[in-house]
Amino acid sequence: MKDKFSDNNQIGVVSTFSELVNTNFQDEMNAICWSRNLAGDFKEIVSKLRLKENVTEISIEDLLALPLSEKGNIAREIILNDVQLLADFGASPSLNLLKNYERDLEIDFISTDVYSYHVDRSDIGTDTFLCTYYGAASDILPNDQAEQKIWVPEIREKLKALHQGPPAEFESFLKEYYFDLHYQPKPNAQPINLGLGHLWKLAIEHPEQKVLPCVHRAPKENDNEYRLLLIC
Repeated sequence: MKDKFSDNNQIGVVSTFSELVNTNFQDEMNAICWSRNLAGDFKEIVSKLRLKENVTEISIEDLLALPLSEKGNIAREIILNDVQLLADFGASPSLNLLKNYERDLEIDFISTDVYSYHVDRSDIGTDTFLCTYYGAASDILPNDQAEQKIWVPEIREKLKALHQGPPAEFESFLKEYYFDLHYQPKPNAQPINLGLGHLWKLAIEHPEQKVLPCVHRAPKENDNEYRLLLIC
């Protein structure tokens, strides 16, 4: 299918959930998009949900309790179906209403929060799934346009000073505090916005993975606007 992502070697584009979960990553391709143009009024859902914390997990019961218009109900049915598809596949989807994520402000020379480009890591073979229904959408970066922060000379020297331990334990220190998962864009890098309504599968770092993990980040939220995000 022709799609705005189709000409990108990093991204595979599919038209069904079955294709999404059954298509394997290969070569440069470490992101797969179930491309969709969703009907329904997701803004109405967001306006009627209650934010309890800056990141509030929305239960199925919360969603079902909302009094919605016809278009709002269409949007709700789409979300419920996505949750069911992922759960039946064996994933543990979480629907989040987001004002903002917590920022990492402890260390001024390297950020390790989700607004920093990063990869996900797991000890078991799994993938990251996400869909933004409303609000700002996440970005990914081609791996050749991203540089691991721990290899930036000035950052590495500061991390060594922060470590204050035996040199033989430095690499373990970087992994223990997740410094090795974070990246910065190279000059002239061109981020790819994941857009609204598409359900994505992103490659993560794990022992069975045959491709590079997908470098991604949470977006800066739009002013006075919450995000509605499904992730697992």
